[in-house]
Formats: sequence, C-alpha cells, structure tokens
Amino acid sequence: KLEVDTLMTLLATYLSKEIKELHANNVKVTTIGDISKLPKNCIEQLNNAFELTKDNTGVNLNLALNYGSRDDIKNAIINIEEINENTIKNYLDTKSIPDPDLIIRTSGEQRLSNFLMWEAAYSEFYFTDIHWPDFNRIELQKAIYVYQNRDRRFGGLSK
Repeated sequence: KLEVDTLMTLLATYLSKEIKELHANNVKVTTIGDISKLPKNCIEQLNNAFELTKDNTGVNLNLALNYGSRDDIKNAIINIEEINENTIKNYLDTKSIPDPDLIIRTSGEQRLSNFLMWEAAYSEFYFTDIHWPDFNRIELQKAIYVYQNRDRRFGGLSK
C-alpha cells in the first residue's frame, strides 16, 4: 500500500508540474486501464491532462494505470462468430492509440507482466535496471538511440 500510494502521489505531482510542457510539445496524454479506482487527486489531474492535450497530434504518452492485458482481452470478447483481429482491437482499452513501436521496461525486469500482450506483437523492447521514478531524459535518449539502430522486420517485412 505504501508503494502504491507513493507512486500515485508521484503521478499526481508529475502531471501537475509537467502538463503545460507536455502540451507545449504537442504531446497527447491518454491512459489505458481502469482509472476509476485511482485516488481522486490522480483522476482529477488525469482528466485535466486529457482535456488540455486532447487535440495534440505529436507523441502519444500512454500511461498504463490499473491495467492488465488479460482483463483487457477478457473484456473485448464478444460473439465468437464475429471475432477477428480488428474486432478485438476495437474493444481493447488501446483502441484509439497505435500499437507501441517501443516498450521500455524499467527495474531490471525482462517480461511483459500482463502488459500489452496483444499490442506488443511487433514492438521493440528496451530493458533497463533504472527504476521508473529515476528514469529521466538521459535514459529516454539512450532507449531511443538503441531503438533507432534496430532493424525492424515486422514478421519478415521491413517497414
């Protein structure tokens, strides 16, 4: 509980401090997961961020909060005869955002941990021992540099 409370405080503090800069840089803030169970202050800060950045067309900053892939896929299941990849995609929390090109995994973990299992099919991964609160601009630049130097084949087809 202490760890989660601390992370939620960090989230609310970060959003209140950084949202104007994110907006100025044309970043669109979205979330996946059930944010209704987050602390009231977090929900308020998130709603402010959504509203301020809703028309931005640059980078998508997608925050996974109270999110699990299995729950997301379970919620997407409908009439079995009608199911195809697009049907499932249209019922996922991520339906309005593109699949990630790069997934950065912090804290030295090297697994998906129930995170974006559907959407990560063609994502590149970057693993770092740095913990999320300490993941800064320099670490992000390292991750982007590594990503930029990869040969992405998308199941055999270069893009």
